[in-house]
Formats: sequence, structure tokens, C-alpha cells
Amino acid sequence: MGRWTQYDEDNYRLPEGVERIGYDSDNGRYYFRDRDGLLYKGPEGSEFGELVQVSELPVAIAPQEDGHDDLEAAPIQRNGYQPLAVDEHGLRHTLRGGSYRTLFPFFLVISVVLLLVWRLVLLPTRVAPAPCPSTTTPYTVQSGDTCYDIARSHNTTLDRLLIVNPHIVCNKLMPGDRVCVPDEGSSISRRFGRRV
Repeated sequence: MGRWTQYDEDNYRLPEGVERIGYDSDNGRYYFRDRDGLLYKGPEGSEFGELVQVSELPVAIAPQEDGHDDLEAAPIQRNGYQPLAVDEHGLRHTLRGGSYRTLFPFFLVISVVLLLVWRLVLLPTRVAPAPCPSTTTPYTVQSGDTCYDIARSHNTTLDRLLIVNPHIVCNKLMPGDRVCVPDEGSSISRRFGRRV
């Protein structure tokens, strides 16, 4: 603390028994009260100066109902904040939703970005399968189907099914996949070449 800080305090600068009770930022004036309860206002734009008696406080400076004249020593809530000042109608304005309301747009943008990433990267996109050759019949895989079951139900062999579908992985058949099944009387080895 500086050497002359006591000269900036209210008890040194104000007359005995007069205390500062508030500041009106609308007109830039400090307000004071003496021992008898009379109210005074200071000069505009100045912390100290000639005091002029007034009849009542402006609306911006609410009188303290609970006996706390010191604004800094006013009671605080459990969260550490002082109660908000009231407006000319006596209403207190609070932010509904608290800090979550200010963070909502941020979370909204983050969720949209995550949904786009999930859709474009993680969700597998289905490519239309190539059409089946003329000597085969398309078959849609059902739940529980295996390559052997498909070949047996269409009166063909597993080898012929794998020749017609070279990129099929029998262990990873999914319901809805399309498989080309060779016709019964067609000669597959001649048409597709033997790849077993």
C-alpha cells in the first residue's frame, strides 16, 4: 500500500458521520447519507466534492432492506454472487438457463460436426452391385444363409458359385447382399474361366 492511501478513504475525506451509500452510473454521481438519515449527492463525474441534499435515491440505487449499508459487505448467495440490482419495477433480471444457455450454440455446432463425421466416415456407404451376367440369376441373401446353402438350394456346387462371385467372402455374408447364382445347365468353366 502506498504512503498516502489513507487520504483516499471515505473516513478521511467525508465529514464525520457521513457515509457513501451508492453510485449511479447513469449520471456519474455518488450518493451519501449522514447520521440523521438525510441523503446527499456528490458532483457529477467526481468521487468527492461539494455535497447537495436530495429528497430520495434514484431507482438505480436500491435502498438496502436488510440493514447492510456497505455495498461490498452485502450478503452473498451460496454460489458466491451478490443478489442482482432491481429495475424501476422492482424486478430482478436473471439469465434463464444459466451458463448452459450461452454454451448451447457451441454444443449444437459440435454435435452437427460429429454427426457429419459419423455419416461420411464411419457409416459404410452401399455401392450398387454390378449386374449379374446373363447366365446367372441374382439372389438376395437372407438371414442365416451360407454360401453352401445358397448353392445347394439352386442345384449348383459351391465351386461354381465362387467362380461366378470371385469377390464374395462366405464368412461375411450379410442379409441384403446380392449374390449371382449360376443357372443349372450353363457351362461356367468355359464362360468365366476356372478360378478355384
